[in-house]
Amino acid sequence: MRKILGLLLVAALFVACNDNNDDVVVITQSDLTLNLNGLETLGADFVYEGWIIVDGNPVTTGTFTSVTFPQTFQVNSDDLANATAFVLSIEPAVDPDPAPAPTKVLRGSFSGNTAAVTTEIVGDFSNAAGSFFLRTPTDETGMNNGNDAYGVWFGVPGMPPTPDFTLPTLPDGWAYEGWVIGDSGPITTGTFTVFNSVDSGNPFSGMQNNAGPPVPGEDFFLNAPAGETFPLDVRGRTVVISVEPVPDDSPAPFAMKPLVAMAGQDTAPASHSFGQNLGSLPTGTVTR
Repeated sequence: MRKILGLLLVAALFVACNDNNDDVVVITQSDLTLNLNGLETLGADFVYEGWIIVDGNPVTTGTFTSVTFPQTFQVNSDDLANATAFVLSIEPAVDPDPAPAPTKVLRGSFSGNTAAVTTEIVGDFSNAAGSFFLRTPTDETGMNNGNDAYGVWFGVPGMPPTPDFTLPTLPDGWAYEGWVIGDSGPITTGTFTVFNSVDSGNPFSGMQNNAGPPVPGEDFFLNAPAGETFPLDVRGRTVVISVEPVPDDSPAPFAMKPLVAMAGQDTAPASHSFGQNLGSLPTGTVTR
């Protein structure tokens, strides 16, 4: 009797083990390789994060801070096989939100096993254009003081000046920023998302009409950054319009600089035209 019970117990264990084996799900992973160009290092509080779009939903492929490529990530094989697109975003380094941030840099649809990614998710810059003029409205009291070479403003001079950008309206998570390259590096003129209003700040402007005209720009009289001497003569200096992530903890321009120009010698009413700098826009390929 005991022998029969023992045989029955062994048989039950054998069946149970077989049943457990049937329930085992083996999850396999496959390589996803990013080969991207033109990205720049972010500030310490942010990272890049890749996403594949599976059944219309984003699935993370991992974060990174290095901008040396290629880089390879391990991703769920089924998700990767069913992915229709790849997206790269900028995320907080400490991020309680599992969803992608609005600050999406690159996107591309898979064609076979490769996705060509571009910045078109940010905007179409193929027709980018604009102009600027040299004048110092924040140092004037109803008359020109003869020091107009110390300020740069984006648009066409007049009373008041008018905007002159051909640029796309940016999605949430992005803003334009103006720059003048000083003796020690780029100096911001402020961020903006519309072209017919003052920008985000005026830290260097003069004491008269401190807000400036209703276009983005800056005069360079006060609070010179380290390594710079104010007033700053803008003539002959490089002027840049960049596209910046929001929020942004880096003091340097982001990689995307669609408009660049060298300021001429003439002050207002003369204006100076930007040239396209589309080669600065990041691109790349993603391979599964």
